[in-house]
Amino acid sequence: MKTHLTSIAIMEMEQRERAQLINSITGFKSVGLIGSVNEAGKTNLAIFNSFVHIGANPPLIGFIMRPDSVERHTLSNIISTGYYTINHINASFYKQAHQTSARYPVEVSEFDATGLTPEYKNEFKAPFVAESAIQLGVELKERINLNINNTILIIGEIKEIYFPTHCLQADGYIDIEKAGTIACTGLDGYHTTQSIERLPYAKP
Repeated sequence: MKTHLTSIAIMEMEQRERAQLINSITGFKSVGLIGSVNEAGKTNLAIFNSFVHIGANPPLIGFIMRPDSVERHTLSNIISTGYYTINHINASFYKQAHQTSARYPVEVSEFDATGLTPEYKNEFKAPFVAESAIQLGVELKERINLNINNTILIIGEIKEIYFPTHCLQADGYIDIEKAGTIACTGLDGYHTTQSIERLPYAKP
């Protein structure tokens, strides 16, 4: 037996219920913590699950930001400084990572509120999460306002990568499962993973 929902039925759902449905129906997603800092040096940390690969030459990654109709500390920090970090989440601190979604005032750093550790490396302007096994340093390249729902696509170029050495395979593949990276579904579901197989390049 399967449940059938039409677009009308979906739009008639209670707002939070609809958000949970649409966020989870797309399946397992990557989830990470974006670290940023404002021009006064105040750090910010926020969890996101909308990352998307844009391209490898140059190495570009994107994520979706909610409409800026209210104060968005991550967005304002990225726009003002031009730099941010993306940090994989491990099972050892997923509850702290989730807590960064709370609406803290701008004067409160989510690093302090959750007990996670800001880490500055190699003179990069934004803080990494010290507890994260895989860390990306990213420079803002483009902001695209999406008129369809007023969300914002942020595209950045990966400038630095840190990862456990044993996770890199000979062909350049990073085994994120070995690094302990977790996945998510919806707004509050977190999952460890189990690899099935790597397949060869598909040809007709």
